[in-house]
Amino acid sequence: MAEPRRNLWARFLALPNESLTKTLGVAFLVALVSATTVSFTAIALKPRQQAQLDAAREEQLAGMIAALPGLANILRETGAESLQQVVVDLDSGAIDPDIAAADYDFIAAQSDAALSIALPPEADIAGIGRRPNLAPVYLMRNADGLALVVLPVYGQGYQSTIRAYLALEGDLDTIAGLSIYEQGDTPGLGARIAEPEWQALWAGKSLTDAGGAIAIKVVAGAEGPNEVDAITGATYSSGGVGNLVRFWVGPMGYGPFLARLKAGEF
Repeated sequence: MAEPRRNLWARFLALPNESLTKTLGVAFLVALVSATTVSFTAIALKPRQQAQLDAAREEQLAGMIAALPGLANILRETGAESLQQVVVDLDSGAIDPDIAAADYDFIAAQSDAALSIALPPEADIAGIGRRPNLAPVYLMRNADGLALVVLPVYGQGYQSTIRAYLALEGDLDTIAGLSIYEQGDTPGLGARIAEPEWQALWAGKSLTDAGGAIAIKVVAGAEGPNEVDAITGATYSSGGVGNLVRFWVGPMGYGPFLARLKAGEF
């Protein structure tokens, strides 16, 4: 069989260079060799490429958290060593493995009827009208386990939408910090919700009472572990923050996810 193959190859090489058969044959051989080389290179370099992608992802996430207003200090205080960003199904509390957190547009989903649900008035204490089906969550861990959970939250203020990050300690009940990064309420009054001094009042407060019911609230003359002092002259704005926090840690917000996280499912 070897001799006929050599003769066939010799006849092929003997064809004139302008021969269509020879042109197509050479093109095919070049394509075959190139494809084989590319495939081999891709397989050989895959572990190195994956390592580079993982490193780039970690760097991106670290940079993202560092850029979250007011949370860099909270992160340092908890001693968190690793960061995981996930997208959560708010109805079931499950992590959606099919959606890359970096690609999910949480703000766009808030007004997209295909990606959100209309809230009944009695449940809409945050005044948002619609609630996205999915929401991002940041999980930070240290050597002892879960150190911090950061929840993007938002709601209606006096005359604007208030957007913030709510950080919970590893027990998922103690507030580690609240960072309001967007609001448009009245300067000198409602806008004071963005002042570090008022936001600092949230740290150390408990979301729930002794019976496990959500009890965090904003009141004048706060005293208890579930109370944050209202801003004088800006009751509606500061109360709006309390309402949005209550909503997002409740059953229509991140409540189902927090319950499953507390049960050790994730």
